[in-house]
Amino acid sequence: MAATDRAEAIRGIFAAYLRNDRKSVEEALADDFHFTSPFDDGIDKATYFERCWKNTDWIERHELERIFVQGDEVFVSYHCVAKGGRSFRNTEFFVFSGDKVVRIDVYFGATYQEGAFVKQPA
Repeated sequence: MAATDRAEAIRGIFAAYLRNDRKSVEEALADDFHFTSPFDDGIDKATYFERCWKNTDWIERHELERIFVQGDEVFVSYHCVAKGGRSFRNTEFFVFSGDKVVRIDVYFGATYQEGAFVKQPA
């Protein structure tokens, strides 16, 4: 898969997430997919959908700011704007095997409410 194809795959996953299109996201993830975040340590695909998949109706939009592709690895930085004025920036590291995502590591950024920084609990 070419770098431009990987970038388009990432855009497609974010668009499917925003549409709350679980089927499309499931199809983009490999059977041996694993997910890590500050709350999740290498959970498998089934656990990801049990624990992390939520109705995305609270999201107004994702602004994909940067997509860096190197081979089978992709870094994505985005600004997520929620309905009600909350927003945050995250960076996610995707690893592909063929045309499927086998791993995502999420790095959380700062949170804002109506443009003001919101300190997170330790």
